[in-house]
Amino acid sequence: MELKDIHIVYFIGIGGIGMSALARYFNMLGCEVYGYDRVSSRITKELEDEGISIHYTEDISAIPEKTDLVIYTPAIPDNHQELVWLRKESYPVKKRAEILGMISRTKKTVAVAGTHGKTTTSSIITHILRTGGVECTAFLGGIANNFESNFIFGKSEWVVVEADEFDRSFLHLNPFFSIITSTDADHLDIYGDHDEMKRGFAAFSKKNHPEGRVFAKRGLDLPSSPNQVSYGLEQGENKAINIRVENGHFVFDFENEKTSIKDIIFTLPGRHNVENATAAISVALQIGITPSDIKKALSSFKGIWRRFDFVLRENDFVYIDDYAHHPTELEAAISATKELYPEKEITGVFQPHLYTRTRDFAEGFAKALDLLDYTMLMEIYPARELPIEGVTSGIIYDRMENPNKKRVSKENLLHELKLSDPKVLLTLGAGDIDRFILPIKQLFTNNINSYIK
Repeated sequence: MELKDIHIVYFIGIGGIGMSALARYFNMLGCEVYGYDRVSSRITKELEDEGISIHYTEDISAIPEKTDLVIYTPAIPDNHQELVWLRKESYPVKKRAEILGMISRTKKTVAVAGTHGKTTTSSIITHILRTGGVECTAFLGGIANNFESNFIFGKSEWVVVEADEFDRSFLHLNPFFSIITSTDADHLDIYGDHDEMKRGFAAFSKKNHPEGRVFAKRGLDLPSSPNQVSYGLEQGENKAINIRVENGHFVFDFENEKTSIKDIIFTLPGRHNVENATAAISVALQIGITPSDIKKALSSFKGIWRRFDFVLRENDFVYIDDYAHHPTELEAAISATKELYPEKEITGVFQPHLYTRTRDFAEGFAKALDLLDYTMLMEIYPARELPIEGVTSGIIYDRMENPNKKRVSKENLLHELKLSDPKVLLTLGAGDIDRFILPIKQLFTNNINSYIK
């Protein structure tokens, strides 16, 4: 199948962050784009405004008769009525990752892999490249605030993509440059154990173009290869040094064998984000972006929706929302907050994501949440999974050592927040906790009566 032969595309699960980026891509190419999703959302409404037809019930009659390509996400169950019918009728049905793989073969691709840091790093790279005059295309796993989208259409030979380890999707890609940010245990329902997952990352690194580079964070347990280059904080062949906080921003220097960049002002807080920026700088220099454009881009980077996103920043109250859904991500977000506000009490609301992830990492979640001064723990957001007997957010709660904690429901969350009167508030999780962002914002800007009885 060639991209030029595709005229009508149908998406199952079109509202997902990765799926919607692909839908926008085909829409920009001039294809007719249609799709199904279970619920209407901010993203699906935007897609409809862009001319894409979407329906919200499983309905075979809504599928275009002359569809050239069907794209689905692994989050869709195999017994989905439309998916079953399309396969039975021998339509060309492909996973999202397979289509990204097709696109990656037609461009020079920068692929960002890792159990965390993918969206932030790929968004930083995209912003640096475009600031430096390289009009790249980008498929992002979040809404980049500089572009107000998860998809950026460009006319250059470069494309930036996230290389998703879930379902071994990243093995479909053909990168010129790769980044591996982390290989912490995750998706053990797919891989079985951590060693097998790391073997998946090793296989991904071998997909790289022989003339390109694999930029791997220093210290990862991966087999080395001739084109592998390390990066890190104070260590690695590409490194951030002299890291400090000045006037509420992280500032650092970058060094490698050929280049030194001094006094880089970066808008995102946290040493983990400095590390992500270091990886992005390493790639950008290889592509030919100048140090001055790199500094300009990092000082003007506006972040990603739900990645350490400042919802409110007042003198007496700060509200930050973050997508963190793995223990390492929780620890990074909480630690960054503590570094920015060392004298203030920090309250966190966490919604665990997936029964399997909660089961596999309950101890790690508890340890990370103990870094907070006060924790509100919601029930698990199941996403694609069915319940597992004995697995609730209680298995995290019971392992926490900090006594300043409370289990809350969606129904009483706002009431409990009002009572707790937080000074610095974090909402954390990859489920539907984002639906509370606006109500919480209004709660703490004195629009209380609409939400609290």
